[in-house]
Amino acid sequence: MDMILRINSRKTGMSVQWVVVVTCLLASILSISAQSGSRQISEKLAQNPCSSKQTCHECIQTSTCAWCAQPDFGDRKRCFQPSNQDSNRQCNEAYMIFPQNEYTVERNEELSKASKGSGYISGSSYQSSSHQESGSAYDGGFKEAVQVAPQQVSLKLRINEKYRLNVNYAQAEDYPVDLYYLMDLSKSMEDDKEKLSSLGNLLAQAMQNITSNFRLGFGSFVDKTVMPYVSTVPKKLAQPCDNCQAPYGFRNHMKLNSNTQDFSEEVRNAAVSGNLDAPEGGFDAIMQAVVCREQIGWREKARRLLVFSTDAGFHYAGDGKLGGIVKPNDGLCHMDTRGMYTHSSIQDYPSISQINLQVKRNAINVIFAVTAEQIAVYDRLREHVEGASAGTLSNDSANVVELVRDQYNKISSSVEMKDNATSAVKVTYYSSCLEDGGPLKQTNKCDGLKVGTLVKFAADIEVTSCPANRDEWKQTFQIYPVGINESLVIDLEMICDCACENPGNVGYIENAKECSGFGTYKCGVCECDSSHFGRTCECDSDNTHSDRDQAAGCRPDNTTTVDCSGRGSCVCGMCDCETRPNPEEKIYGSFCECDNFSCDRQGGQLCSGEDHGKCECGKCQCLPGWTGLACDCKATNETCIPPNGGEVCSGKGECVCGTCKCFEGEEGRYSGRYCEKCPTCPGRCLEFKECVQCMVYKTGKLSEEECARNCTFVPRVIDVVEADEEKDENLCAYYDEDDCRFAYVYTYDENGKVEIRAQQERECPPQVYIPGIVLGVIGAIVLIGLAMLLLWKLLTTIHDRREFAKFEKERSMARWNAGENPIYKQATSTFKNPTYAGK
Repeated sequence: MDMILRINSRKTGMSVQWVVVVTCLLASILSISAQSGSRQISEKLAQNPCSSKQTCHECIQTSTCAWCAQPDFGDRKRCFQPSNQDSNRQCNEAYMIFPQNEYTVERNEELSKASKGSGYISGSSYQSSSHQESGSAYDGGFKEAVQVAPQQVSLKLRINEKYRLNVNYAQAEDYPVDLYYLMDLSKSMEDDKEKLSSLGNLLAQAMQNITSNFRLGFGSFVDKTVMPYVSTVPKKLAQPCDNCQAPYGFRNHMKLNSNTQDFSEEVRNAAVSGNLDAPEGGFDAIMQAVVCREQIGWREKARRLLVFSTDAGFHYAGDGKLGGIVKPNDGLCHMDTRGMYTHSSIQDYPSISQINLQVKRNAINVIFAVTAEQIAVYDRLREHVEGASAGTLSNDSANVVELVRDQYNKISSSVEMKDNATSAVKVTYYSSCLEDGGPLKQTNKCDGLKVGTLVKFAADIEVTSCPANRDEWKQTFQIYPVGINESLVIDLEMICDCACENPGNVGYIENAKECSGFGTYKCGVCECDSSHFGRTCECDSDNTHSDRDQAAGCRPDNTTTVDCSGRGSCVCGMCDCETRPNPEEKIYGSFCECDNFSCDRQGGQLCSGEDHGKCECGKCQCLPGWTGLACDCKATNETCIPPNGGEVCSGKGECVCGTCKCFEGEEGRYSGRYCEKCPTCPGRCLEFKECVQCMVYKTGKLSEEECARNCTFVPRVIDVVEADEEKDENLCAYYDEDDCRFAYVYTYDENGKVEIRAQQERECPPQVYIPGIVLGVIGAIVLIGLAMLLLWKLLTTIHDRREFAKFEKERSMARWNAGENPIYKQATSTFKNPTYAGK
């Protein structure tokens, strides 16, 4: 029995373990399924930017979205795309809010020249207008010229939706010109003043050849009459130099008028003055000459030219502190009845931005006529002043007539469109300029114009965002040609909200029963008070609860059991989304299905940065001009087209994300920004080699006759040859039979003709005189041998002399004993003659 119980207990334990395992597996499967379903729902909702919008104004501020204000629409999404409406979510058209852009022409006078009756501008197809404006600068019988059409339009625009309108411009014949000559009358400009006085009539005549309706004025300037700009010693203040007048800031000598004979007289009578420092107070003078319109005499309908003549630099905002002047320039006119600037020692110099602002407001073209020493400075200055230009003045201003005429022709032969729209409005310009019927290019400037040439611009106007201030939803701005006091006035109304969201309109009910009496009914949805929430304000923030029925309101459909996409809590039938640690990261949406941080990134930046796109509901919404998953690609091929035109990527590549990806063909691999280069491709260097040799260096295989017969180009000889890659120039270099290096560059002109520049002198190795080297080497060896023999002889001689001297010394020191040795016996010799017997 005990054994049976043990066996049963084992079986029971095993069954319990299996139940636990199966339960865990089922839970895991359900969890994975729920997460997968939630992810699919989030991806589906992210593809539709309208689905996450909860109010009517949020909906219509999203391009292509419409709002349904139908009262009995239920829990369905009210913000939708009309083109993608499902059959089960059709909205009654009477309640559908889908505003459209509206464009109305308020005033559109035909382009015309100033005349008494109907006129016709040569070279164009437009006729004179029959409209007579009030305040004309001419007599009652004249009509002012019209150079911009249309003149006024009204526009209602939705956010992030472009509207293209056309603007026409043509320079009218005999258009009025006002020229005010503003001259530096410091002592160094004395000879210039005398020259200008003699050339006054020529200047007037030159401008009258351009237009018969011409007026001329004259003003001068020196500097502020305080230290350290001028000497304040009473004697120096009255007469700073010989034959000089007391210094002053600015003076208007001659108001603009058609009596040009007075100009020379006024210039002649104007006395020069002097100051201490090198820069002058020219900015004070420019500001007064621009803003004092009545005192100077600027006309409303005229091209206004301000010629600024000097041989020195300029003071600008902040320099006044050196003289104790700290009050900023107010940009207003301060001129007395004598034409003198009264606030020279009261206000600081104006800044460059102030000058630019007033020049733009008063449509004045500033021409800086300065000497060669200052042209570089004023060239940089003109880049910051709209419509300004600069020319080099001779040391005595002898070329002032040609300079003014050339600069005027340069200004009048081009047109540049600009606008004064706020940051919430983006205007992009396109034009084919002088190519009638040609493709539009993104540009706001056209050159090479003549009188009567009609230029058509297309302006894309887009509202990028709704300003926080509701008063700024209606704006008026201008599109105008730089330097012309005519413009297209645009009355813009931004469509930023719905009428049913404002009191007094149908669909707006305060304390509505649809909102349980605790909120305002707006466009079909409830806006609850601070103590209630829920779809119908049914939830009290002080008494929240959750049950199964309310949880259904936290799920998009019955395909998932996960509340609020797993990223929030279901409170009173509505999702309370999680809060991220980073306050800039938001989770939102009816079911917490959207966020602004899970979009694609490029370079570590979400949607490639705020200037490329914004992350909405997990998907990048790219700004105009950008595309791609991370808004990292430019939406145009213009950056892949060479500056001088032609095919995209020079026909040797494809434009990917605004950048050329070059092909690799059989002839070689292409490179460069526009795939215009091919270092491995065979060029024409070898083709021109022999001709360059015979024509420039008189070397090579070709004779003079063959050279003249076969070579069709004439190379230009220069000192040093360098290739400019930006101009598509090719450098060629070879070594000839003399082992000399010669180089040349070939390129093509506008007509496709070959141009060759060759280096004047070849780079040859220095000549070597071999016999001289051999003889030198032999001579050096002989000399070295003789030197070594002499050295050896010298050393041995010295050694021998030393040894002999030593010997002599030792011999002189030796002492010999003269006594006899007793042991020593001298040998005796006995001689015997054998033949002698004693006989």
